[in-house]
Amino acid sequence: MSISAKLIFLCGKMAAGKSTLARELVQRENAVLLVQDELLDCLFPGEITDIPGFVKCSSRLNNALGPHVCALLSKGISVVLDFPANTKAQRTWFRDLFEGANAEHELHFIDASDALCKSQLKDRSKDLPAGAPWTTEAEFDAITMYFQPPSEDEGFNVVRHGRA
Repeated sequence: MSISAKLIFLCGKMAAGKSTLARELVQRENAVLLVQDELLDCLFPGEITDIPGFVKCSSRLNNALGPHVCALLSKGISVVLDFPANTKAQRTWFRDLFEGANAEHELHFIDASDALCKSQLKDRSKDLPAGAPWTTEAEFDAITMYFQPPSEDEGFNVVRHGRA
């Protein structure tokens, strides 16, 4: 009997709880966890200071990592990607991965209000140095304006997590 690998990825606004959920899913699925923020910090220290910089560096990371994720899935190893699947364009990359590896998938959508996310952002940022990136409500608003929740016509296996 062969065990089918699964690609698990997440959609949710900044500070909605994606990374916390990703760690829970890794345990549940006995999967490998890859965290975009950690990889970007290691590969591009201090280089990502705005949204265009993030797009450029994250695109490079996705291009480099994609074949490795497909290889893991093809070997029967499930993968949790703590990378944002927050726009239709971003979700295309995840589809290419699981379809290319002929693997199962789950898109976990954390449906949280702006107010809750901003509260959690403030909470998680309180011990960071002043001026640390991606910690202000203004940055939240700038990033959230691009957010697109998954729609039925995209055809993903969506697991919805409502957050009050």
